[in-house]
Amino acid sequence: MYHPKTGRPLKPQWLKVGLTGGDVLYSIKKDLREKKLFTVCEEAKCPNISGCWNTGTATFMIMGDTCTRGCRFCHIKTGNPEGLLDHEEPSKVAESIQTMNLSYAVITMVDRDDLPDGGAAHIARTIIEINKQNPKTRVEILAGDFRGQEESIHKIIHAGRGLDVFAHNIETVRRLSPRVRDARAKYDQSLTVLKKALQLGPKSMLTKSAIMLGLGEEFSEVEESLHDLRSAGVDIVTIGQYLQPTPKHLTVKRFVHPDEFEFWKDVAKKMGFKAVASGPLVRSSYKASELFPEVK
Repeated sequence: MYHPKTGRPLKPQWLKVGLTGGDVLYSIKKDLREKKLFTVCEEAKCPNISGCWNTGTATFMIMGDTCTRGCRFCHIKTGNPEGLLDHEEPSKVAESIQTMNLSYAVITMVDRDDLPDGGAAHIARTIIEINKQNPKTRVEILAGDFRGQEESIHKIIHAGRGLDVFAHNIETVRRLSPRVRDARAKYDQSLTVLKKALQLGPKSMLTKSAIMLGLGEEFSEVEESLHDLRSAGVDIVTIGQYLQPTPKHLTVKRFVHPDEFEFWKDVAKKMGFKAVASGPLVRSSYKASELFPEVK
């Protein structure tokens, strides 16, 4: 079905979700606002927010709410933070994880090309503080590419007791990457970052990535990207539907049917991925706490 005026595909029923809320959700939001913390769950308007927060998983976005890059699919604002960091943020994040009683925390970041190390030292301090205040909480870092700097990657994956999961998203297929992502976020650079993390990290650490569908990719290109990720040693992959956050962002070329997502889940499993989440509402941190023990 297409809109009669714009000719764009109409959002199908399977992408419509009910209102989210509840006492747990609102009390958590209040605590976050008081600490001036941000979560990707809110910034990216994730449809799974209530389900995740009520089951002990949340994704914190650190180093501010302004990214130095301008990917054409992303709702997070772009600008130059000019080196500014909240030095109390690591302890604030750790305190919120404790307040939320999280068994699994995902820490993601805005890209900070204004900082020489891309913010690696700040992320490492955050991990150390989380480990200190929440020794039983599993930690996953959804990282940028740090311009491929090996030193920055090493600093993060060996912070504290060592990471449980290092995640970095390729987002889309090779052909579409220059149009979908910021020019500095290169497809092959992302694969290299994932390979380096696996080579440098603790033996117990897992690697993870994500792909969005609905941006105009071909069947063979999705298959190729999954092969590329497996060749890079990636353990966990998530596959979801791209949704246009505002009229200024890239338009959706098609809404992928749930059956096709099930097909890609089977393909990925046969390729050797240890855990796969694939579906219209799946996001990169979707059911992160469930995928981790599935691998282990």
